[in-house]
Amino acid sequence: MTTQAKLVVDASVAVKWYVPETGSDVAAAVLARPDALLAPEFLVAEFGNVLWKKVRRLEMDRSEAEEIIDAFLSSRPVDLRPVSHFLPAAFDIAVRWSITVYDALYLAVAVAESSSLVTADEGLTRALRGTVLEDVLFPLTCV
Repeated sequence: MTTQAKLVVDASVAVKWYVPETGSDVAAAVLARPDALLAPEFLVAEFGNVLWKKVRRLEMDRSEAEEIIDAFLSSRPVDLRPVSHFLPAAFDIAVRWSITVYDALYLAVAVAESSSLVTADEGLTRALRGTVLEDVLFPLTCV
């Protein structure tokens, strides 16, 4: 029996599945892979927050954002992990590498699942350059 490969995805990737922007084609390729896609459960809130920002900036209208939210929730493309299980490790990662606990939660899931974190977050990629966690990152530009 073979084990299915796993990838952790963050909101910067998940939004690109529904909103045409730079990197959307590469994000779609991640979604099309046979890998199991994972994320901490707050991905749902972060996904909604990105759409809220786009509505506030007049990059899309409210009804379009609501349709995207409905599509995301009904398709369930990501297996969500409970945040409370990963918070201690995420806090350690955040303090050690001076990143947000939010970003560290994605990393904690990736480390625990022996997988990689696919991200379009260039700031996170820069912050972890040269650290032991750099190998956990799979920048969207490298997919």
